[in-house]
Amino acid sequence: MSDLFDAGTRTRIARHCAVFPRLDEATSSRLKRAAVAIIVAEADDGRAALLLTLRASGLRAHSNQWALPGGRCDEGEMAVAGALREVEEEIGLRLGPNDVLGMLDDYPTRSGYLITPVIVWAADSFGLSPNPHEVASVHRIALENIMCPDAFDFITIPESERRVIRFRHNGDFIHAPTAAMIYQFREVLAGRATRVADLEQPVFAWK
Repeated sequence: MSDLFDAGTRTRIARHCAVFPRLDEATSSRLKRAAVAIIVAEADDGRAALLLTLRASGLRAHSNQWALPGGRCDEGEMAVAGALREVEEEIGLRLGPNDVLGMLDDYPTRSGYLITPVIVWAADSFGLSPNPHEVASVHRIALENIMCPDAFDFITIPESERRVIRFRHNGDFIHAPTAAMIYQFREVLAGRATRVADLEQPVFAWK
């Protein structure tokens, strides 16, 4: 798949999302609802990239961690609306329903949330205005980087029988839930219906 940020890439992503047999756990789960946006945006070199945030150090939960823009859904709010609202609140990027390309499986977290990943296309993502109370910085990860065979690895920990997934980025590791959702997005682009709900988070992210 071409990694240029163009109409052809958007069409291919939308096509893969359309045939993905998504697992929707919202009606059967008692977990709190949340939504995040997997934003496909343009990098400085014209290639397609994902927008990732580093959470602010002053946040009470999950500070200084890598994350996709998003958060808890308001009462009665659907996942798409919640994800788009959170994107505007966190990084100042206004997107609409027509920018949505699809959704991935709901992911249950150790901290009691059921996260719905919403895939969106950002035609113009330059000039962002991150909310300093929530976001320390915004980063662009080239789409080709997540497609590399060694981009993700899996380790075991004594606290769980489940595998912990890690995504390598700039000498750092990004963990689940963010890594799990990016991994599933990679698999969808490759035409594979790979499930990720059983992929574990590191212990520091359990609270």
